[in-house]
Amino acid sequence: MKHVIIGNGPAGVVAAETLRKLDPQAEIALIGDEAESPYSRMAIPYFLIGDINDEGTHLRKTHNHYVEQGIHLIEGRVSKIDAARKTVEFVSGERLGYDRLLIATGSHPVRPPVTGMNLPNVHTCWTLADARAIAALAKPGSRVLQIGAGFIGCIIMEALASRGVELTVVEMGDRMVPRMMTEKAGNMIRRWVENKGVKVHVNAGVTSIAESGGVLTAALNTGAEIVADLIICAAGVKPNVAFLAGSGVATGQGITVNEHMETTVAGIYAAGDVTEAVGFHSGKPELNAIQPNAADQARIAAINMAGGGTPSFQGSLAINVLDTLGLISTSFGQWWGVQRGETAEMVDEQGFHYLSLQFDGDVLIGATSIGWTDHVGALRGLVQGRVRLGPWKDALMHDPTQFMAAYLGAAQKAA
Repeated sequence: MKHVIIGNGPAGVVAAETLRKLDPQAEIALIGDEAESPYSRMAIPYFLIGDINDEGTHLRKTHNHYVEQGIHLIEGRVSKIDAARKTVEFVSGERLGYDRLLIATGSHPVRPPVTGMNLPNVHTCWTLADARAIAALAKPGSRVLQIGAGFIGCIIMEALASRGVELTVVEMGDRMVPRMMTEKAGNMIRRWVENKGVKVHVNAGVTSIAESGGVLTAALNTGAEIVADLIICAAGVKPNVAFLAGSGVATGQGITVNEHMETTVAGIYAAGDVTEAVGFHSGKPELNAIQPNAADQARIAAINMAGGGTPSFQGSLAINVLDTLGLISTSFGQWWGVQRGETAEMVDEQGFHYLSLQFDGDVLIGATSIGWTDHVGALRGLVQGRVRLGPWKDALMHDPTQFMAAYLGAAQKAA
């Protein structure tokens, strides 16, 4: 059996290693389009901070790991899949055959259609090459503008702040991390980072960028202008699916997969950020680009590729944990709530503590927290376990801080 995996990020590596355990004799090829050992994008901020070097970003630390596993690493960009012939074609024109194929191509950063977005010293922060370029420019005292304050943007912001730059952040939404935090929570994070010296513009977008003498000037739709030595675009990502045109693999925003992570073409599977898998709560296809989901999907896809049974993916669940300049925030599940659902909320503006619990009947379907570190995993446990809270629901409506007691009283009892 010959397994080919396109994409050597966390999903690709987990899938390759799972396949090797299940089928010691299989041929396994892992394709990546960067001249790097497989690495984690989530480690890039630690590289920027200076906590780790290039090797510290690598997914597996031993030099000969992939050789010992019998996993053949291939550097190249796939331009086409021929499902009828069971081959992948590279931009070089070379072809590689497969018996089973996994697409784990992840996402690419979005550059808004703004004049000047391709000027020198305007960068995304998605690859190690990007990080090296940013590290060369983000010196203490440098004026840096960051476009986007989503989850990835806030992680990058943490790294930039640690480098001693003069940092300004522009976010089109009405709050920071708008796809992870409620309005109150997102604005609490904004106040926190402003207190740390970061300038934040919300409800604002960059309309143009100009350069003169190596200095960049960004015009905002609010009428303001921001002068910078370096601009970083963290305005979101989109799945890498363009190369699938004509393959027969169905796509929406991402690749359509069933509960076994198989695409609409037999023998072709997909996992990770590139997939549009069923949502844990919605039951509908949705993008949910987080590493825990990617690893679960990769493992399930690999088991099915190897014929080791037919395990099913239970659905993409939002699991977000963020450290923003020392302020810990989390969100789990359907944190924005459900129609006709109930909400329990606790707000301590001065102390930077916040809890929001979202209920559907007596089931906790989502939660948001700021400033909580003790036992916060219990919130995930209640959401992911679809625990019937019974009388504990009323207790949490009265005092949402009792979530650990509710977990012990309801979830553990049910187990």
